[in-house]
Amino acid sequence: MHFSRNAALAAGAFFAAATGAVAQQLDPMKTEDALTITRKIACSTVDGEPSTYWWFGKAYSRRQGERDIHLFDVEGMNVRACGSTPDGGFKLVSRELLMYRDKDTGKVLKTWDNPWTGETVDVLHVANDPVNGKYSPKTRDGSDYKWSGTISGDVWWQTATVPLFYPNVLASEYQAEVGPWYHATEMFNFFGPTASLLDPDTTRAEGVEVGWARMSDWLPWMKMSGREGIIYMHTAGKKLGSWDELPDWFKKEIDKNYPEYRNPPSTDDERKNVTSWSYYDAVAKGEVTPPKR
Repeated sequence: MHFSRNAALAAGAFFAAATGAVAQQLDPMKTEDALTITRKIACSTVDGEPSTYWWFGKAYSRRQGERDIHLFDVEGMNVRACGSTPDGGFKLVSRELLMYRDKDTGKVLKTWDNPWTGETVDVLHVANDPVNGKYSPKTRDGSDYKWSGTISGDVWWQTATVPLFYPNVLASEYQAEVGPWYHATEMFNFFGPTASLLDPDTTRAEGVEVGWARMSDWLPWMKMSGREGIIYMHTAGKKLGSWDELPDWFKKEIDKNYPEYRNPPSTDDERKNVTSWSYYDAVAKGEVTPPKR
């Protein structure tokens, strides 16, 4: 006799109710459970099992004394996996794409007309490989790891604000004296139903949605030549059931130009993380050849 997963869960729930057994939920206040909760949101508790995030939105300019301009649309994906570490934590490994799309036609941009300089510039899409991170029972300051989210009844949410300020890899060796520095802020909001998040028998959080906003200095390929102002992006998306749930155009783009982005890196990946600025530097030096369009 064959039972579906939903039928099996329903049968288990009935048995628990009939016998008085109550499954022990994960406790966000306990370090071990907090790490499990974080891992279920980020990827899966199964080592090496792929997960995919997808999001889309718009990019705008912000300059003193003028209206913000809708520059172009953005759409991104991140394919990832997690692996357990000896200290009881986990390592997240991923690759990330962010495509810049024409705000009117939706086509992936090859060039872009800069409204301030009048120059038509080549567009360099984000292709950061890898983007990895580690999560341990002890944080950098020696305190126990804690989950930073909020649970309210049958829903949960988590907010993460990440201010960034460090030497720009594209600037000179005298950055401390004359600048510039890389200055940006990443802002994340994650949401989802509580049941699967706290259920110790599920391997991943279901129904996870994400809001992502980013403000930073002008992108290097825009060639703004030090003009005052910033670019900001505002997007929303979700954790997909599988890579195949990406939009068809995105899957075709990946198959044609970024085939390695069908799968995450190996969980033993020890390469240095790539940013959109270091990727631009590698392309400019001829170390990386971006796709031809």
